[in-house]
Amino acid sequence: MSATDHRPAAGVLLLCRAEPDRVRPSAQFLGTPVLLAPAGEEWSVLVPGADSWRDEGEELSMLTTDWVHVLTGGESWPVVGLWWEGAEAGFVVAAAFRRTVSHTWRADGTPQPGAEEAMTALRARLGLDPVLDGAALDRLTAPDPDLDAPARALGLVAVLARAGLHLGTGLAPGTDADELREAAAALPATETVEWPGWREALRAGLDESERGALGAWSRGPKARVRGAAEIAAGVSVALCARRAGRRGWTAAGWALAADGVLTLAYDRWRGRM
Repeated sequence: MSATDHRPAAGVLLLCRAEPDRVRPSAQFLGTPVLLAPAGEEWSVLVPGADSWRDEGEELSMLTTDWVHVLTGGESWPVVGLWWEGAEAGFVVAAAFRRTVSHTWRADGTPQPGAEEAMTALRARLGLDPVLDGAALDRLTAPDPDLDAPARALGLVAVLARAGLHLGTGLAPGTDADELREAAAALPATETVEWPGWREALRAGLDESERGALGAWSRGPKARVRGAAEIAAGVSVALCARRAGRRGWTAAGWALAADGVLTLAYDRWRGRM
């Protein structure tokens, strides 16, 4: 912030329990440029690249919720969206299609109703230790005049650190958004992720899916062998079943042949992208 900027410090950290390569395709759909960096083993951190919420007057808690929904849509890994603005702070946690849970700490750190439920959901979504981590999370919901909202947000980061999260220097709750971006940009392996257009976003998503265990059977030499084999077997089954008057097997044969055709068509289409 400049010397004449008296806005309260505000910022967002999107903590993803997945490697950057897995996070990148979803991050493209956030609608705003973000900085993506590794944050420990099987963790990544996203830092928004623009103060869009300040320009639009949108509540930071709601904007964080929207971003978390985008990141977890159709993904199995969980995301914790940690936000703070002035003397308030809070978090949002989501994983796949499970119910999104959020919580806000008041300025003095006093938890609002539903704190225990939110911490229980956080522990379950992230697979945290129910005893050690559970006790630490419980302390973040207990009355303590020495723990204000930013301090409790820092406490949450400390709990996640025991699960492998490692934020780089300067990435901490209470830091203003401008300073967060500067700190994230200075980290090794940080990259900027933004909307590349539908064609490139589709290509990135397909590339990621094809890196999986079954990717070799959806594109490439194995896929072409599989497609040809399905067509040959499907047509043979369908013709034999038709002569025998077995409609069920006839339909199954044509379905298998159709799958083979689609496999070959997909392989050819991907080769032209």
